[in-house]
Amino acid sequence: QVHLVESGGGLVQAGGSLRLSCAASGRTFSMYHMAWFRQTPGKEREFVAAIMWSGGSTYYADSVKGRFTISRDNPQNTVYLLMNSLKPEDTAVYYCAASHSYSGGISYTRGSEYDYWGQGTQVTVSS
Repeated sequence: QVHLVESGGGLVQAGGSLRLSCAASGRTFSMYHMAWFRQTPGKEREFVAAIMWSGGSTYYADSVKGRFTISRDNPQNTVYLLMNSLKPEDTAVYYCAASHSYSGGISYTRGSEYDYWGQGTQVTVSS
């Protein structure tokens, strides 16, 4: 069982930066693949970034590539999402997710791949 708690969201002007954190409970955090998704009202949940259990492989949605960086600190049971050059279209509730397995290919982009989810943190980017 893994319990995830996101923090770090807020209001920022376009071009600014935020760093989201996701603190995980459980002694097996280092064995989980982690990801960030986001969702706006009336839209489907959208994949943002993923990082494999070792931190050696990271993946990004095209819309955030070059602006966002996902990282993890396994001893601290925490995964981060550093968001730079924020745009109004980045406004959403951001969710942290954990998966104990990887099905291959681009399965990391699918929400169904993940076993645990946090409650979300709101990010609002003003123009």
